[in-house]
Amino acid sequence: MRLLCLSNGHGEDTIAIRILQALQQKSDVTIEALPIVGEGHAYQKADIPVIGTVKVMPSGGFIYMDNKQLVRDIQGGLVKLTLEQIKAIHTWAKSGGMVLAVGDIVPMLFAWTSGLPFAFVATAKSEYYLRDENGFIPRKSWWDDRLERSTGCIFQPWDRWLMKRPQCKAVFPRDRLTAQVLKRFHVPAFDLGNPMMDGLEWSGVKESDCLTIALIPGSRPPECFANWELMLRALNAMMGDFQRPMRFLSAIAPGIDLDQMHHLLLSYRWTPTESNIYVNGYGEKQATLQLMPGRFAECIQRSELAIAMAGTATEQFIGLGKPAFIMPGEGPQFTPAFAEAQTRLLGASVTLVEQPSQMGNAVRSLLENPDRIQMIADNGHRRMGEPGAADRISDRLLEILKTC
Repeated sequence: MRLLCLSNGHGEDTIAIRILQALQQKSDVTIEALPIVGEGHAYQKADIPVIGTVKVMPSGGFIYMDNKQLVRDIQGGLVKLTLEQIKAIHTWAKSGGMVLAVGDIVPMLFAWTSGLPFAFVATAKSEYYLRDENGFIPRKSWWDDRLERSTGCIFQPWDRWLMKRPQCKAVFPRDRLTAQVLKRFHVPAFDLGNPMMDGLEWSGVKESDCLTIALIPGSRPPECFANWELMLRALNAMMGDFQRPMRFLSAIAPGIDLDQMHHLLLSYRWTPTESNIYVNGYGEKQATLQLMPGRFAECIQRSELAIAMAGTATEQFIGLGKPAFIMPGEGPQFTPAFAEAQTRLLGASVTLVEQPSQMGNAVRSLLENPDRIQMIADNGHRRMGEPGAADRISDRLLEILKTC
């Protein structure tokens, strides 16, 4: 049995690896990967061989958000890279097997061109962008509202055309609502949960002596540094509004330059006390801030709420049943449009704060409303699902592989 995994982004690589590792534990399937975006360091770290050509593009994979990013990527060799990757897929496919596409329509399209059976883990789209359990969500733009409702599904007709090809053996949407809608269009959709919620276990003890807040600035430089500065402005503005001690934990993604984070902390009057730990006095209280590279699960498990400017990481945090506060940045990912879309995707679990100076009032308003906190917990679990999806998806993939 042979399987080739295609994914297009750092978060998608991580989700794919969880599924592939679960599959490896159950069979002797030969697994290889081709990351369409980035260099596939996560696959290499997981000892999964990477085929074909890989390269980091200027946009970091966000060409669909800004035409300027697309132009930069084309100038950086996007067309040549795409043709080389498709050629590598066709060469791999000559020996037979199956393809697993993780992400959006791009890896699914690549999988279809292989001519082999394929399955699709749909991480990028959810019906929650359009509706919740009570019906469609009104959009500010009349055009967007009519356009997105016109086909009755978040997946456009060309997406669904690929999903309904005989080659497509299974589609794994990210939530139950999306699976239900896809089934109405006769797509082979399986409601097995969201692999984003796997691998987030932490066995430590949570502190209760202060308010603990996670800071999630994103994973792609240089945007994450601009997001980090916005967060530090929000912290300085909000600390005077609280009379209890505060602890900030920041999950720093691999590859982020800690020196840049350090210099920004110093410029906002945070004083280093020991390795990656800083203090900042306010009134008679004192706040601590800890940088936690490579300790994402611990960071989000210990925290009561988050200030977040990220995609997947924010979704994982609210999936724990916790609230997140988001601020629009300058992009290329976390733009005002992205932030607005995230409020639709995640519903009551996220609060959009327009300016850093407004963060204190927003957080205090939530903490004074226990009914809202309970509603957020229920909403997060419903939208992101329970852990164990990677194991369930791998079971289904193994069934398909045995027939290839």
